[in-house]
Amino acid sequence: MISATEIRAGMIILHNGELHRAHSVVHKTPGNLRGFVQAKLRNLKSGAMNEHRFRSEDRVEKASLDTHEMQYLYSDSEGHHFMNQESFDQIRLDDEIVGDAMKYLLPETVITVDFYDGNPVSVELPTTVALRIVETDPGMKGATASASYKPAKLETGLTVMIPQFVEAGTVIRIDTRDDSYQERVS
Repeated sequence: MISATEIRAGMIILHNGELHRAHSVVHKTPGNLRGFVQAKLRNLKSGAMNEHRFRSEDRVEKASLDTHEMQYLYSDSEGHHFMNQESFDQIRLDDEIVGDAMKYLLPETVITVDFYDGNPVSVELPTTVALRIVETDPGMKGATASASYKPAKLETGLTVMIPQFVEAGTVIRIDTRDDSYQERVS
């Protein structure tokens, strides 16, 4: 059990008997009133997002998760297939568990999969990934120093905004938290 003030974004807790991932956590102390923690929680089973206010003295149970490094293999009509990097066991994950992470996954990409009671409950992406640009407009002449951006479609189907000087065929690094362009890789 941890204090409500110790909840952090990304943490998985047991709330009302179900697993929830904290998306945003704000600790407030209004004037001469008692402090509280306002948390946005996503139910990992149903996917529903709700807000809950914890008193500062409330205690919550942090879920004890097993994490395994898993390599993405392929997707088919049955789901997304991953292989454990240590035991080489293969598992299939549904769209509900993988969710938007598929926008960043290429075959052989290694991610972390969280297990609770032996069942996969969520995936954790690396902070940045390198993907190839397959389609983008030509850059504007002389726009190398300006702060103008253009849309680019990546090899996974994800569309991000990139600087004018970056061309199709270039591998770029993007931040998986906000889809922002970081740098050219090659």
